[in-house]
Amino acid sequence: MAAGDAAAGEKIFLRCRACHQIGETARNAVGPKLNGLFGRHSGSIEGYSYSPANKNSGIVWDEPTFRDYIKAPQAKIPGTKMTFPGLKSDQEIDDVVAFLKQFDADGKKK
Repeated sequence: MAAGDAAAGEKIFLRCRACHQIGETARNAVGPKLNGLFGRHSGSIEGYSYSPANKNSGIVWDEPTFRDYIKAPQAKIPGTKMTFPGLKSDQEIDDVVAFLKQFDADGKKK
């Protein structure tokens, strides 16, 4: 897996902000907050109403799983509420991963 550019990933994440928040003040919105994404179980953010497909997927978000998901969310978890069409560019995915990995479960940058 290639190293991404977190600053570029922050710009790409603007597409995600319509539904997701990240950082110390992040809250659940249309989608769950994404603090501490890597290492947590799918469907586990308290207070967010997940689709049964997402909640019961058994996924633990690691980098390879997230990369597959963000390319085609509906293909990775059929029935998910996430309607995002996906990121097709490997570089954009590298950059978004680098951006997301900066944030711990409390939304603080590591």
